[in-house]
Amino acid sequence: MHTYHINLHETIYSLSDALDLVGVVQVHHGKRVGYMAAECGKAIGLDSTTLDNLFQAAILHDCGVSNTAVHQRLAQFEWEKEAHGHCEIGAAILNTSPPLAHLSNIVLHHHTHWNQFPALDLPEETARLANCIFMIDRVDVLSLKSQVQNANILLAIDEIREKIAARRGDWFCPEWVDVFMEISDSEAFWLALEREHVDGYVDEWIGHETTRAIKFEDLKSIVQIFSYIVDAKSTFTQEHSRGVANLAAYIGRLFNLPEQHCETLELAGLLHDIGKLRVPDDVLEKPDRLSLPEFKIIQRHSFDTFNILKRIKGFEEIALWAGQHHERVSGEGYPYRTKETHLSLEARILAVADVFQALAQDRPYREALAPETILGILKEEAAAHKLDTEVVAMVEAHLLPCWHASLLRAPDLS
Repeated sequence: MHTYHINLHETIYSLSDALDLVGVVQVHHGKRVGYMAAECGKAIGLDSTTLDNLFQAAILHDCGVSNTAVHQRLAQFEWEKEAHGHCEIGAAILNTSPPLAHLSNIVLHHHTHWNQFPALDLPEETARLANCIFMIDRVDVLSLKSQVQNANILLAIDEIREKIAARRGDWFCPEWVDVFMEISDSEAFWLALEREHVDGYVDEWIGHETTRAIKFEDLKSIVQIFSYIVDAKSTFTQEHSRGVANLAAYIGRLFNLPEQHCETLELAGLLHDIGKLRVPDDVLEKPDRLSLPEFKIIQRHSFDTFNILKRIKGFEEIALWAGQHHERVSGEGYPYRTKETHLSLEARILAVADVFQALAQDRPYREALAPETILGILKEEAAAHKLDTEVVAMVEAHLLPCWHASLLRAPDLS
């Protein structure tokens, strides 16, 4: 099993860029919440470990949100109905990853009112960190709303601070409110919410973490968090990324690729559709043929995938293979129009695995197809110089095991 050398902070931060795509309008929400929460944590005197936990949990606090409609409701300051649903999903997802499981209870309670915590059996630190994120989450919701209305955050400072202060003691911990009121009294605090400042702030945080060796299974558990988020965006794509990853790794082993390449293929498969979080729900769920404008919206998702993943040192191959999953050997794919000579075997395997798994699942416009029907389509695509003929031939020689692998069933390796 291969060991990867990565900066864990950089990996979490870069992958969380995908979470910011869900809101479409509320871009960089998680990053701003992380920045403001950390500023409150510093002012209150948190130690470095606790501050790091607060910052990571703040960045990931909305990891239970895939649906743009839910995200838009959460952007309403007073909206509390069913708000806990995404908290439960986020906590459950984080619990699947050993490196991040310690953040799950913080995320679980990041919409819990302060006056509700005494009835809960929680460590005091968990309650305090969760409530800090809740308060700052609401601050950012108000700041985004004011910017849409006024285009100048400085015109809304007093109103935002008044609304937060009015919830002191019931929604929010009095100590957090007092610290927030103190540090938010300056114009600089609000002007620092602009992306370039927040990015600089995060660069400093990333710099405090050195590159470390991480086992494949631990890295996979982090990557799977984001594949869960992507696949949950539509009822028709549940487990699509995991199925593509499983099938791509299986085909890679059929080609006798080094095990490291097969593991990296699996990670690329898990992340290949991460850019799809930008796509509006109604486009993904549309039961009819997409219009040209809608298809153009879809076309950018593989570019967004590459753009997110390329920022992570050690993810160079993952970014390239994932970003090329809609390229075709004829050069007629998207978004780069890359031709066969510039497509690695791994990229061509991932492209076939993506098409195969999609055909094996129900979609809004059709039911799942039988293995033989899927193979017929793959062979037509290969004959048209879209999919790689050797990869399709390998699938044909192992059709049923490939079908089982795409549906996350253990294939017959005999």
